[in-house]
Amino acid sequence: MKTVDNVLKEAILNGLYDKDKNNGNEFFSPQLVSNDQENKIWFTLRQELLSTTSFTWAVAFISENMLVPFKLVMSELAKKGISGTLITGTYLGFNSPKVFKELMKIPNLKVRISEEAGFHAKGYIFNHEDYQTILIGSANFTRSALLKNCEWGLKVTSHENGQLVQEVNNQIQSTFTTSIPLTNSWIREYGKNWQPIKKTAMHLVNNQKENILPNKMQKAALNNLAALVNENAKRALVVSATGTGKTYLGAFAVREYQPKKFLYLVHREQIAKKSLESFYKVIGGKREDYGLLTGNKHDFNKKYLFGTIQTLSQDKVLAELEPKEFDYILIDEAHRVAAPTYQKILEHFTPKFLLGMTATPERMDKQNIYEVFDYHLAYEIRLKDALNEQMLTPFHYVGVEDYTVGDEIITETSKLKDLVAEKRVDYVLKQLDYYGYCGKKAKGLVFCSRQEEARKLAELFTQAEHPAQALTNEDSQKKRVEVTKKLENGELEYIFTVDLFNEGIDIPSLNQIVMLRNTQSSIIFIQQLGRGLRKFPGKDYVTVIDFLGNYKNNYLIPIALNGDKSRDKDKLVRESKLPQVIDVSTINFTEVASQRILDSLEKIKLDSMRELKKSYEDLKAKLGRAPLLYDFYQYGTTAPTVFAKNHLLAHYGDFLKKMGENVELTDYQSSVLSFVTKELLFGKRPHELLLLESYLGKEKVSEASYLQLLEGKNCYVNDAVLESVDKVLSLEFFDVKQGKTTKKEQYGNVPLVEKRGKYYLFSSQLLQALSDNQQFKDLFNDVIKTGLALSKEYNSDQQFTLYKQYDRKDVCRLLNWPKDVSAPMYGYRVGEKETPIFITYQKDSKKKRNARYHNTLENGHSLRWYTRTPRHIDSDEVKRLLNTKDMKLHLFVKQSDAAGKEFYYLGTADIQKDSVKEEKIGLKQKSTVGMNLILKHPLNQAIYDLLFS
Repeated sequence: MKTVDNVLKEAILNGLYDKDKNNGNEFFSPQLVSNDQENKIWFTLRQELLSTTSFTWAVAFISENMLVPFKLVMSELAKKGISGTLITGTYLGFNSPKVFKELMKIPNLKVRISEEAGFHAKGYIFNHEDYQTILIGSANFTRSALLKNCEWGLKVTSHENGQLVQEVNNQIQSTFTTSIPLTNSWIREYGKNWQPIKKTAMHLVNNQKENILPNKMQKAALNNLAALVNENAKRALVVSATGTGKTYLGAFAVREYQPKKFLYLVHREQIAKKSLESFYKVIGGKREDYGLLTGNKHDFNKKYLFGTIQTLSQDKVLAELEPKEFDYILIDEAHRVAAPTYQKILEHFTPKFLLGMTATPERMDKQNIYEVFDYHLAYEIRLKDALNEQMLTPFHYVGVEDYTVGDEIITETSKLKDLVAEKRVDYVLKQLDYYGYCGKKAKGLVFCSRQEEARKLAELFTQAEHPAQALTNEDSQKKRVEVTKKLENGELEYIFTVDLFNEGIDIPSLNQIVMLRNTQSSIIFIQQLGRGLRKFPGKDYVTVIDFLGNYKNNYLIPIALNGDKSRDKDKLVRESKLPQVIDVSTINFTEVASQRILDSLEKIKLDSMRELKKSYEDLKAKLGRAPLLYDFYQYGTTAPTVFAKNHLLAHYGDFLKKMGENVELTDYQSSVLSFVTKELLFGKRPHELLLLESYLGKEKVSEASYLQLLEGKNCYVNDAVLESVDKVLSLEFFDVKQGKTTKKEQYGNVPLVEKRGKYYLFSSQLLQALSDNQQFKDLFNDVIKTGLALSKEYNSDQQFTLYKQYDRKDVCRLLNWPKDVSAPMYGYRVGEKETPIFITYQKDSKKKRNARYHNTLENGHSLRWYTRTPRHIDSDEVKRLLNTKDMKLHLFVKQSDAAGKEFYYLGTADIQKDSVKEEKIGLKQKSTVGMNLILKHPLNQAIYDLLFS
């Protein structure tokens, strides 16, 4: 096994001398660190923190808006007894007094203040057992620098006796010596003269204009609405995340339409009044043209009328208004239109145009909102899009474990006495204080699971000198307004509620959202999160603190936060284990909280027929027709591959039939659909799909035109690939016994395509089926179209795409082997020139066969691997593996058997010759040959965390 010393030497030579002659190492090689779509400087700092024994940072500028994710990592380090030192300063007054106060909350961080004039350093030093890592560059510890800006940092790893490390350490020591410790008294003195940095006049002007001019996404929505109006559409729906300017978008749309008389319909008088003011800002005109239809206010003759559903649905009010009274009606919170009061109003009026606006069209009461608006979805602005477009206040989400007493963890059935226990309240308050909030005072909204809990916790918070009050659906509208005002003016710090604030009530100044309840659904989670995301002067971010108990629905959290409806379990595992960023918003879990999500995910069957049916019905409601696989791909809902992986379904036509659709297919047609779905839909090699696509409408395709097509699509081409495509589409590849039949027989036993001379020909049976049955043709084309769309996720110019997932059968096909020999392959198969190796890194049970093999990863670069038993150095298989000239080893790894059948491709590897030796393993001490596999592509940080951490 290589020592750290050897690995370091090779890495330094690779990074600074010759990248082709020396083995690099992702962790040790000198490298440039920057922000791009996949990687962030913060991810590098975070990983170094999680693996360090101690650290020292010298950073001039620190922003409060980056401290929340840093605090979570520091809390994890504190559990391991690891601490660090931060040297910062007062240059230009950038660091606010509050930043220093927040840093003081971190118990395992020693903060020093440099007294050097013009201290402007940006260096991060991490100590490890045998080496040090240094990152020096342009990035201060600010949200923009670590997540978004164009910043450059040079990351270098060396022994402590390295010259560069010595110089940096000497400089750090000198700076440390001339610095002073941060204390509360120092912060008080600093705060007396500190002045916040003033924003530029241009920035202020732009902010003022944002409320008057439509933003980028509003412009797109307005264009789509105008197109629908020009096409004589009568109704349309806009889906717009909370806080993205729904009201202003409506005002812009009405201004463009120029109705003779307009009605704005909403469910609360407070919102009606606010909306009137917003419309007046945008449309202007005479103030007397604007009126209300709420309570005792009946301004029937106004041009722009803003009414509540409660008032307008009254018979005496409707009697005063003609069916054609309004030529334009806008319904806010349009997901409510299925309610009888709304239906009563819609049945009375016949406007020229009806516009619905909502943040959450997916209803849990099964009502189809899209149908009401004639399936005209004018535009959709979801939470993730809105954050990326800076339409909302960024958030820092921290998922922490809920309070635990011994082995007792909070669950859905926990007794009230446990939920309001003194120790739990103390724990919650400590977490809220530690992670903090933006601004001078906490303005938090706390979601609880029960009304008694909300009332009692509000009482206990108040007793702890954190004024709080509970609001439930038993409280009057007047009281809700009063309590909300108390929070806004600082009389209260927290409002405790049970789902009351999911929608419709806005407190823009909120700076903390606290979840003290089980996540009931992703819809409700987003509604509650959205309460804090409205922009507000001085609010730079929102802290979202989620206390995760042992809840069965924890798996919904990454689904909601990432807007991930794919039902792809592998994707959700990645989102639960790895740090996520949406623009400059961050998603962070403690290790325990992450594990609780993974435990919850393990128990749920995301691809059950019940779940797939729900997803199907949701999309059907949106489209107004039965969706195809490509619709699921296009609208970002259930991943099409989930249907293909489901063992209860032969193909998507089979699923449609189970959903009650009239699908008539012959046995042969069903077999063909099963083949293209199960084998080609995943798009891991587009070659077969491109050939099938080029056939549609033709009887034959020349080899020359097919080659030209492949080259035009930048697909790798050689004789072996072409022969493999022939064997797959002729079904010869699947002519392998599986029980009583072969896969070839299951797929119809008739070649789809046959190569004759210089031409490819569709089988006459397939041509006849495509001609006779339009349903079959549509389903066949749908698989091809969807498969080609999915193939864009892979590099078509290579056999395998680094860090993508493959199962053993995929590997047999992509290695161009003549038959699918995946069943007897197990851990590896030595080929003539290529050998795939499959490794399950963590063994689920010592009793399992593979638990005898102790695969270990050294330094993210070298993996210890063993042949099957019994094997010796002179075994034929081992000799072929070691002595075949230019043998290419393909390495595939999954973390555990629980991860399913697919392995991540880690690239090719070389055998370290001097590491090969016979070893005895297992209880019976059978012979195996062990060796080190040196990765040609050292692991990136994300895949290392996912598979090996």
